[in-house]
Amino acid sequence: MQGLFFETDTGVRYVLRALVLLVGFWTAWRTGKAVAEGWEGYVIVVVYTALLAILMRFLHFALFEGPFVSPFYYVIDFLLLLVLSTIGFQMRRTRQMVDNYYWLYDQTSAFSWKKKD
Repeated sequence: MQGLFFETDTGVRYVLRALVLLVGFWTAWRTGKAVAEGWEGYVIVVVYTALLAILMRFLHFALFEGPFVSPFYYVIDFLLLLVLSTIGFQMRRTRQMVDNYYWLYDQTSAFSWKKKD
């Protein structure tokens, strides 16, 4: 079936890999943001990211014939996804603190706030 639509497999695989990474990274960012919106703690972000890393390992296995049970690649996936989910969590939590408690806090960056003087 591959010969019907494409001459070679390499270009399509690169595009598909990029799309899978994009969806995975976006999902991790949204996971962190959703946990912050529910006023949950950071531990929940780590748990959800661990589950998301298992899903990403499965996608790499199913689509690209990569290893499914590989601790090395799982840790790499987990750490990359954790960075993005942490960014989403911290950005949303900062916005929450500054918007909901505007009389107490000022935003110092996208990731932090401080008490008003």
